[in-house]
Amino acid sequence: MNAALKLSHLIDAMSERIARGLIWLVLAAVIISALNAIVRKAFDMSSNAFLEIQWYLFAAVFLLGSGYTMLRQGHVKIDVIVGRFSKRTQIIVECLGIVFFLMPFVYKVIELVWPLVVRAYVSGEMSQNAGGLIRWPVFALVPAGFALLGLQGLSELIKRVAFLMGLADDPTKPVQTKTAEEELAEEILKHQVAPEVIERVEESLDMVADRNRNGSAK
Repeated sequence: MNAALKLSHLIDAMSERIARGLIWLVLAAVIISALNAIVRKAFDMSSNAFLEIQWYLFAAVFLLGSGYTMLRQGHVKIDVIVGRFSKRTQIIVECLGIVFFLMPFVYKVIELVWPLVVRAYVSGEMSQNAGGLIRWPVFALVPAGFALLGLQGLSELIKRVAFLMGLADDPTKPVQTKTAEEELAEEILKHQVAPEVIERVEESLDMVADRNRNGSAK
């Protein structure tokens, strides 16, 4: 079990590292969207490539970040019934869900999608839109994302079994201490991005904080 827990920690660290990289894809999507809007309005020019790269970036964040979301306990759970049980029973139910639902689902999706990725790569399939992008990279995000989700599911299973054996703390406690906006702002400041970008991010953070305060007041 000690070796399994070390593997779990490595998987968790990998999910964290991938998520830090995905933060920049969000910023890239925002910048591309803004530039596309400016060029379209100012010069009456546009390209489907600009639109599709935004979709690709969104798909990358959504799919490659699924494992990290699971690490942070961010996936939707139905606790109407299970929430009334003891913590030990809840953990057992989650273990069964990972083994009998999550893992088979991950395997089946990868099995079904991989041939599509190979076919698109071999044929060099392109978007049907004029000026569109090549398709296989975005197709490949599906098996890649589900593989990362499966690895994180294995990590979560290890932590839950360790908890049942009395060797680990409650793995269902949320570990996120900062919002996604705060984490993005820290990464931008760390890499000394242009002051204009930092100012925009800080304004966004203030807006989020005001919205949260207003929501709490209601």
